Amino acid sequence: MKNLFRTITLLEGISYILLLFIAMPIKYWIGDEQYVKLLGMPHGLLFVVYIILAFLIKRHENWTTKDFGIVLLASILPFGTFYIDWKYLRY
Repeated sequence: MKNLFRTITLLEGISYILLLFIAMPIKYWIGDEQYVKLLGMPHGLLFVVYIILAFLIKRHENWTTKDFGIVLLASILPFGTFYIDWKYLRY
């Protein structure tokens, strides 16, 4: 389960970075919404899976309430999931 969460963590982080720093500027500077539509749905699904897996893996990883809060907060911060991978999920 940890390996799956780690994979989702990295994919969610990558999709968020692409959405924020590539798709959104293209949408607002060029007026082309195609990339937001293309990246938005996969990112949304990865975000939901990230949150669900965080709840499922919490007890197994013995995260404190503070740690769990950091894991959840990281999902909405750019580059946050990469920190979670480094801090909480490395072997």
